[in-house]
Amino acid sequence: MSFSGIQGQLIEITVVGCTKLKDTEWISRQDPYVCLEYASTKYRTRTCTDGGKNPTFQEKFVFTLIEGLPELNVIVWNSNTLTYDDFIGSGKVQLHKLISQGYDDNSWPLQDKKGRHSGEVRLIMHYSNANKPALSYAPSAPQFGASPVPQALPFSAPPSTISSYNPSANSYSAPSPYPSYPPTSAGYPPLPYHSQPATHQPSYPPISGYPPSPYPPPPQNPHYYPPGSYPPPPYPPPPY
Repeated sequence: MSFSGIQGQLIEITVVGCTKLKDTEWISRQDPYVCLEYASTKYRTRTCTDGGKNPTFQEKFVFTLIEGLPELNVIVWNSNTLTYDDFIGSGKVQLHKLISQGYDDNSWPLQDKKGRHSGEVRLIMHYSNANKPALSYAPSAPQFGASPVPQALPFSAPPSTISSYNPSANSYSAPSPYPSYPPTSAGYPPLPYHSQPATHQPSYPPISGYPPSPYPPPPQNPHYYPPGSYPPPPYPPPPY
């Protein structure tokens, strides 16, 4: 695996604790602590007094990565007051998984001076600049709820072949025989008379439906007579 491009990047390492450590004390319980070494950078945890074989630390340390150095050393000691500290075990911690995935939670084996198993140390490591693979999405599940864009039909396709897109089936289905919107007359007030079609224009009520005119009728012309009638002569008829 290539470690190029990691120079100067930071990683966080949390020393959780140790399990099944080799016991270097004969009478009392041992007091372990953990040391981490990466190139010239060295850290150590606090001493877990009376931690015995299963001490707990929960301490975090930050290291600067160096290209070409894919591992660090971990050493566990037993703290003594009057004499030198006792060596419990050491091991190598590989950083390949951390660099590639950005996270590693693992227990690493320890060995004593004779190469025998002397316990394990648990480390949780984080690397925020890892090159994680992009998440894959199913073609039928658009991201962020966006509506899928239907594929363009050939320019020569007749209008009758245009159909609606079904994202769940990832194919085209037959067009719906029903209109997409309700008729204009449903749920809307009637249009004004001048904007309605001729078929919807209301008819006026008959003239008899209106109230009588408040004005008197005009006087008739006394000299007007219907056709075929004549006024009576103004003089008496001549005698015969």
